[in-house]
Amino acid sequence: MNAIHTKSTFLYERIRRAIQEGRYQPGQHVEPLTLAREFRTSVTPVRYALHRLAGAGLVELHARGGFHVPLPFEAALRDRYDWMEILLLEAVDRTAAAHLAAESLPPLDPQDLPKSTWKLFDAIAKAVEFEELHEAVKRTNDQLAPIRRAKQSLIGNAHDELAELYSHWAARDLTSLKAGVRAFHQRRIAMVPKIVSHLSQKRDALH
Repeated sequence: MNAIHTKSTFLYERIRRAIQEGRYQPGQHVEPLTLAREFRTSVTPVRYALHRLAGAGLVELHARGGFHVPLPFEAALRDRYDWMEILLLEAVDRTAAAHLAAESLPPLDPQDLPKSTWKLFDAIAKAVEFEELHEAVKRTNDQLAPIRRAKQSLIGNAHDELAELYSHWAARDLTSLKAGVRAFHQRRIAMVPKIVSHLSQKRDALH
């Protein structure tokens, strides 16, 4: 692996983490030159990293506007929530309770519910020991991460809702876990118009 690709792999993970942590809002422009200056590198490995992120669905490349964090339309966001629900239910169905017992999960962090959501869903998928399913959950988790952060103020009782899912996971209560996963995502699917409007307003405020 040459130096440019080694650097771009490092940048890929750093930019991916920045998107997960909410540094960039949905719809926000990601400037390669700014990132190159920040990481004291040339713009070439930054562009390689951003193109990889585009392939993972974490940024979009617009013909005239450069790279942006995706701001989904209503139909796309519904599909994404629906897909995550399907993947998680499939993971639970494929995993026996004996296998689940071997998995551990850090405690829920009340100061960072989006990160705790990512970790819970990743743990559920990881327990399956089916790499393709786990990778699909990781990809969708990453795509939803900036949306989860940007819409936090819209979801009342989010802590209690997530704590209940954590409790079901800790108890290995698969029936309740599946019901909770369904309710979690159906609640958000019902709120999609409000979420997209909120994201659009936040995007417009950046310009």
